[in-house]
Amino acid sequence: MSPYAHARALVIGGSIGGLTTALLLRDLGFDVDVFERTPTPLDGRGGGIVLQPDTVRWFTERSDQHPESLSTSTDHVQYLGPDNEIIHREERRWTYTSWGTFYRALLADFGTERYHLGEFACGLTQDADRVSVRFVSGRTAEAELVVFADGITSVGRRLLDPESSMEYSGYVGWRGTVPERQLPPAVRSLLGNAISYSVVPHSHITLYPIPGETGTGPQDRLMNYVWYRNVPSGPELAEMLIDKRGFTGTVSLHPGRVQDRYVDEMRATAAQLLAPAAAEVVLGTEQPYIQVVSDVRSAKMADGRIALLGDAASAARPHAAAGTAKAAADAWALADALTSSEGDIPAALRKWEPAQLELAARLLDRVRDMGERSQFHNTWTPGDPSLRFGLYGPGR
Repeated sequence: MSPYAHARALVIGGSIGGLTTALLLRDLGFDVDVFERTPTPLDGRGGGIVLQPDTVRWFTERSDQHPESLSTSTDHVQYLGPDNEIIHREERRWTYTSWGTFYRALLADFGTERYHLGEFACGLTQDADRVSVRFVSGRTAEAELVVFADGITSVGRRLLDPESSMEYSGYVGWRGTVPERQLPPAVRSLLGNAISYSVVPHSHITLYPIPGETGTGPQDRLMNYVWYRNVPSGPELAEMLIDKRGFTGTVSLHPGRVQDRYVDEMRATAAQLLAPAAAEVVLGTEQPYIQVVSDVRSAKMADGRIALLGDAASAARPHAAAGTAKAAADAWALADALTSSEGDIPAALRKWEPAQLELAARLLDRVRDMGERSQFHNTWTPGDPSLRFGLYGPGR
């Protein structure tokens, strides 16, 4: 019998990292509940995810669902010049999914019976044997293990490491998708089998195809992009982050909520600066949205029976396409530590923490350098192997 057969685990945060953690803990024998603060099922706003081995490991090793049914793929990485000429191209296969597609697949494996929406954790206490979590609804829950996987604005991180804080990078990511079938044939041909870059002074855009809401076929796919643009901190950023309702965003503004004047300026600038194929995708986006690019790192990921995982512990800029991979890697490493610790949860967390902190530090240092090279130093060179995606290093 598993040493965790009579133990309970709470996962705070029901996104991709939280669901991966919950599935792995359940496989170890824990009685698992997931608490998600949003009142309705999560919506990834159509955003894309580059799939790395850790991200898809649940589906390759444990699930009846196959990664191929959740993903698209391309065979090349290419950089486009100002007239759509290919100034660098190399063979390198990557696979992609949409955030919503992947989330729904994980939730289907976990089920909804123990997945609790609208529960915002706000406080906790622990003793040698258990942790008690308090929610703003008035609910409390107790368990032998609590994992916070509640993202870049993590309550768990604020409780375990109140000195940690988000550091704004100096730029935002404009994001959006366009149905591939709506793009001109020449644009589809140029972009359809590659991850494509257009690099301009103090900026760059990345584009790749992802599954649509209805599937992964040519009629379903979406062209997804992230365009990094510098916005000074202070009044200029603060004004941009006031949405159409008058509310201020902190980490993003959702589709349809960005003030029209910013969308208009973004589209005009795309037409002037980006490779025409990239500009075509940006201009075709009905409701682009904004992601604030920030870094944050906790000095600790474990405290007794409490763990921080994924972006809740360390959130890094997206340039290595490693955010979901890092969350999954944290979850798998935690499961391994628990397996080898014979039921001693605090010992497992102490064993697990150092390597994950080191992995987070290496990733954060690398993506900071990548961002600085693109946005401020203009040394993002097409074809430079140090700029490749990868959690463990460029291309890895």
